[in-house]
Amino acid sequence: MTEQNQKKSLGARYSEFMDKPIARDVLPIIGFLIILVLFAILTHGKIIQPFNVRLLLSQTYVLMIAATGVFLIMTMGCLDFSQGSMLGIASIVICYLSAYNIFLAILGGIVTGGAIGAINGFFHVKRKIPSFIVTICTMYLFRGLCAYLTTNSPVYAVGNVYQYNTETVKLCLTIGLLLIIFLVYHFTKLGYSLKAIGAGETASRFAGIKVQKVKWLIYIVAGMITGFAAFINVIKVGSVTSTGGNMLETEILIALVLGGMPISGGAMVRYINIIAGVLTYKVLSAGLNMMGLATEMQQLIEGVVFLIVVALFSDRKSLKVIK
Repeated sequence: MTEQNQKKSLGARYSEFMDKPIARDVLPIIGFLIILVLFAILTHGKIIQPFNVRLLLSQTYVLMIAATGVFLIMTMGCLDFSQGSMLGIASIVICYLSAYNIFLAILGGIVTGGAIGAINGFFHVKRKIPSFIVTICTMYLFRGLCAYLTTNSPVYAVGNVYQYNTETVKLCLTIGLLLIIFLVYHFTKLGYSLKAIGAGETASRFAGIKVQKVKWLIYIVAGMITGFAAFINVIKVGSVTSTGGNMLETEILIALVLGGMPISGGAMVRYINIIAGVLTYKVLSAGLNMMGLATEMQQLIEGVVFLIVVALFSDRKSLKVIK
C-alpha cells in the first residue's frame, strides 16, 4: 500500500469514527477532562481548590445561559454576533426597572432581548440577509446605543439587587433553563425542526417544516434567553457600563466550538456541546490566568486550541456557507 493510500485510509477511518454518535457524545467530555487534569497539574492543584471552583462557577452562569440560545441558532446553521450588545441593553433595562420591581425588571430584560432577536430574525428571514451580516450590524448598532445610554455614568440597579446574588439562586436558574431547553430540544417537534433546517432548508420545506417561521421564532427565543442572562449579570455586578457584555458573542462561539459544536449545524449537533464547551473554555481561561501568562500568550494558546477543535469536529460532508 502506498503512502498516499495509507493517508486516505487513515482519513477514511477518522471520518467513519467521527460519524458515530458515540464519538460526538464522548469526545467533548474527554476534551474537558484532559484540559482540567492538565491545568490541575500545571497550577499545582490550585484550579480545583474549593474557592477557585466557586469563583469559576460564578463566572460561568451568564455564558452558559446565553450560549444555550446561540446553540439553538447554530443548530439551524446560522450565527448570532449580537449577543454581547444584546446583554448590555437588556442589563440597562433591568437596572432601570429594578427600582420598581425585581420581577418587572426580569420581564423587561427578557422582552428587550426578545425584541432585538425579533429584529435579527426579521432582516435574516424576511429580507434574506445572511445571519452573520445582520447580527454584526445589530451588534454595532446596540453597542453604540449602550455606550450612549452610559455616556455620563454607569447605569446602576437598586442596592438590594445583590441579595439575589447567591450561588443557590444562580445555580437553580441556570440548571432550570438548561433543563427546559433540553426537554424542548429532544422531545418536541421544534427540536427536530432545528436539526432538519441545519441539515438542509430545501429538504425541510418538503418535509412540511415552516422554515421561516421556525428561524424567526428561534431568534426571538435566543434573544429572550440572553435577556434572562442579563438578570444574572446585573445581580452580580450591580451596574452597566459601555463595555457591558463586551466580547460575549466571541466567548459563546469559542465555547460552543470547544464543546464539539459543528458550525454548520444539523444532525451532528449534541446538547452536551453547551455544557462541555462552556466549562472547557472557562477552565482553559482560568488555567492560563493562574499560570501568570501574558494576555497575548493566552490569546495565542486559545487560538491554537480553537483551530485544533474546529479541525477535529468540523462536518466536512455538510460544510457550507453559513446562512
